[in-house]
Amino acid sequence: MGNACSSFNSVHLIVVKVKFYIIGEREIVLAFKLTGIDGTIAESRNEVLDAFNRVTGKGGIANVPSGEIPRILILTEHAASQIEAEEIAWQKTGNYPLIVEVPGLDGHLKGKKSLSDAIKEAIGVEV
Repeated sequence: MGNACSSFNSVHLIVVKVKFYIIGEREIVLAFKLTGIDGTIAESRNEVLDAFNRVTGKGGIANVPSGEIPRILILTEHAASQIEAEEIAWQKTGNYPLIVEVPGLDGHLKGKKSLSDAIKEAIGVEV
C-alpha cells in the first residue's frame, strides 16, 4: 500500500449578514416585520421622505447609526412614487443601501415595470 498524498484545502467561510429595511404602507411593513425585517410605516410624502432620510443617513441627528445602515432598502411602489427625485439622486451616488421597489397589496402601480421586465430591458434576458 502506497502512501496516499492527502492534502486538505482549508475553506474559509465568510458570513455576511445582509440587513434589510422596508418603508411603505402599513400592511406591507407589518408583513415584512413578521419575517424579521424592520421597517417604517409611511403613508404621506413627508413620512416617506423622513424615513428615507433617516435610513440613508441624510436625516441629521435622527440618522440611523452608520453601523446599522441597511444594505438593502425596500420601498413599496406607492412610497417610492412619492420620493422619485430623491430615490434617483440616491441611486446615482452608488452608496448603500441599495433600493428595491416592491408592489403594494393592489399589485404594480400603473406604468411601473416588474422586476423581470426591468431585467429583460437591461440585459436582454427573460427570467
